Amino acid sequence: MLAAVLAGGQPAGRTLATARRPERAAELAERHGVRVVTAPEAAAADVVVLGVKPQQLDAVAAEVAGAVREGALLVSLLAGVTTARLERAFPGAKVVRTVVNTPALVGAGVTVLAAGSGAGEAELARTEELLAATGTVLRLAEGQLDAATGVSGSGPAFVFAVADALAEGGVGAGLPRAVALQLAAATVLGAGRLMVETGEHPALLREQVTSPAGTTAAGLRELDAQGLRAALVAAVMAAAARSKELSGS
Repeated sequence: MLAAVLAGGQPAGRTLATARRPERAAELAERHGVRVVTAPEAAAADVVVLGVKPQQLDAVAAEVAGAVREGALLVSLLAGVTTARLERAFPGAKVVRTVVNTPALVGAGVTVLAAGSGAGEAELARTEELLAATGTVLRLAEGQLDAATGVSGSGPAFVFAVADALAEGGVGAGLPRAVALQLAAATVLGAGRLMVETGEHPALLREQVTSPAGTTAAGLRELDAQGLRAALVAAVMAAAARSKELSGS
């Protein structure tokens, strides 16, 4: 995330970072050129990006909440932690809650964000600017973040499972495993890119690949018989329900 923020144009010389372990601090300074400081010093910045584990929130808030400036922008990366809870933990901060997925590591992620009660257009725009280099950034109502977690937050794991199955099928059909994995990865990448760049509905794109009585039609009949679509719908809904449970909403 730090790399993405810097890639988006945030000057390294004006960026502070904090780390618990000295060796991690040295790594951040050497790799990114940022200045590593104590947690309270970092919390006193105009914009604070909070990226700790959710279960660490109370301990971190006890350590740094007093250092957070009145009116500072607090961008939360914490899964399942509501803006209301963050506002209680950091009184006076303007909170924007985000859900980021792992493809952000390569600039192809999806980030959804929602404003807390004290954050407005300026805070949302600044957050979008900070996270632009992670990939697609969308604004949602906070009540929609659990559903978005099911689709884009957990979704990469579901896609990886599909890619793994595609490769396994290729091995079963006679391909070397390395070749099957390469084909599966490139196919997932290409299909996603085609969907994004054309803007076509996936059902239409699927039809364009499917010739009557052809190979794809045979494969799709088997997917329907095995219940892939229903399983993926259920997986997204289960992930969304778990996110809602964790957030207490």
